[in-house]
Amino acid sequence: MRYAMIMAGGSGTRLWPMSRDGQPKQLIRFIHEEGKTVSLLEIAANRASKLVPADKQYICTGERYRTQIRAGLPSFDDDHILGEPQPRDTVNAVAFAAAVFAKESPDAIFSVLTADQLIEPAEVFNKAMDLGYKLVEADPSRLVTFGIKPDHPATGYGYIEHGPPLKDINDQPIEDTFTVARFIEKPPLEKAEAYFQSGRYDWNAGMFVFHAGTFLKLYERFMPENAKLIKQLADAWGTDEQQAVLDDIYPKLEKTSVDYGIMEPAAGEPDVSIVGVNMAITWLDVGSWPAYGETLDADANNNKAAGVNIAAFESSNNIVIAESDSDHTIALIGCDDLIVIRTDRSTLIVPKDRAQDIKKLHDELPDGLK
Repeated sequence: MRYAMIMAGGSGTRLWPMSRDGQPKQLIRFIHEEGKTVSLLEIAANRASKLVPADKQYICTGERYRTQIRAGLPSFDDDHILGEPQPRDTVNAVAFAAAVFAKESPDAIFSVLTADQLIEPAEVFNKAMDLGYKLVEADPSRLVTFGIKPDHPATGYGYIEHGPPLKDINDQPIEDTFTVARFIEKPPLEKAEAYFQSGRYDWNAGMFVFHAGTFLKLYERFMPENAKLIKQLADAWGTDEQQAVLDDIYPKLEKTSVDYGIMEPAAGEPDVSIVGVNMAITWLDVGSWPAYGETLDADANNNKAAGVNIAAFESSNNIVIAESDSDHTIALIGCDDLIVIRTDRSTLIVPKDRAQDIKKLHDELPDGLK
């Protein structure tokens, strides 16, 4: 039985002030698509709808965002929103979903999707995901990950090293697949350049396909204390004790990512098969204002604007964004390489090459401004 789970728990502090407490980046309607603005989560939900039926689509997110998600995505009822009482990183979000799916169906196979990316073309994505499901259906012990061929030596993504080709029962290579030799977290620039030049490494897309029972067994192997807690949740799921147990056990879970918690240690286990699927897509992780700027059209001086009028004199390479479409005008004179973000609550002005410091600023803000 195929399921799909969208991880939508990130806070998006690098997209402050538009992303803020109560409105994380995945819920901001700032992506322009077919004459309207939509959120990243809406786009992700549309992708999931092409993979599995509506009753097999789930979102794992912060419980505090449930009302907003129900309003923005009414097709997801309360039973299909897995609300985390507090964030405990991706390995526990995946284990939460696996426990729910395994209880409903012992043969549950689920994809782990993200709510941060713009992905094109859709048909290539769908074909790769279908292959991922089929690989796990053929061998439930497999862990499937997806690799995106890098077009530059990025330091902001994890990498996957290709091992020998994956072969079928006739010892023939399976098209668009490879075995995974290892996972590498975000590398320094010199290593990223070496990976890029070698041609043996893909960017780690952060998407997976797992058999729910297999994932839970590995979770028990590598994170046994967490697994005991998730077992309590599984036992209580669907009973009157469901919410009380969830609220009790979730804060006790050790935080780590699914890559650190499961994929990296599993890569060294002889009884685990980790398979990569090539995903030949254009992939944009909209996690910062410069990345968001890549979604916008530029004027003759490479100024980009959304939600606001811009008047630019002797100014170039700026990104100017407002929270909602209005008649407001932001005027720039002699300004180059700036990011200007205007909301009803806050205005941010920062040089493009210091966009990474927005997170540091956010960390120092008083709670009322976050």
